[in-house]
Amino acid sequence: MTHEHKGRQAACTADEEITKAEYEALANFRYAIRRFLRFSERAARQAGVTPQQHQLLLAIKGFPDRDYASVSELTERLQLEQQSAAGLIARTEALGLVRREQGTVDRRQVFVHLTPAGEDLLRRLTVLHRQELRNLRIPLPREEPEQA
Repeated sequence: MTHEHKGRQAACTADEEITKAEYEALANFRYAIRRFLRFSERAARQAGVTPQQHQLLLAIKGFPDRDYASVSELTERLQLEQQSAAGLIARTEALGLVRREQGTVDRRQVFVHLTPAGEDLLRRLTVLHRQELRNLRIPLPREEPEQA
């Protein structure tokens, strides 16, 4: 258990009052998450990929400050074992949605990029997901205008 987790656990004691409204809010939130995940899984399959492949594309495109990620970064982001992540990347690469590129500084490092087909598929899925979030009334962060 991490230090942070211990602190949160200690802050919530057994005799702390939890209101009916809090239980309802938590139940509603979990219900919305589950509905969204079911929607997402179906949308991915209808687009011809597995939900995990969709998550891989999103993890690459959504990686902070760049549009690619290393295999180890994707392993962490997707919470997979190294071997499982490598297999997922290989299967997605076979579909022509991602490409691997060896690092130039550290040749042992491998970076994964979206192909144009991967970009297109992810864009189509993201449009659907954005609309579903609106239907669920879950706000997405707005893009902030770049400052000059």
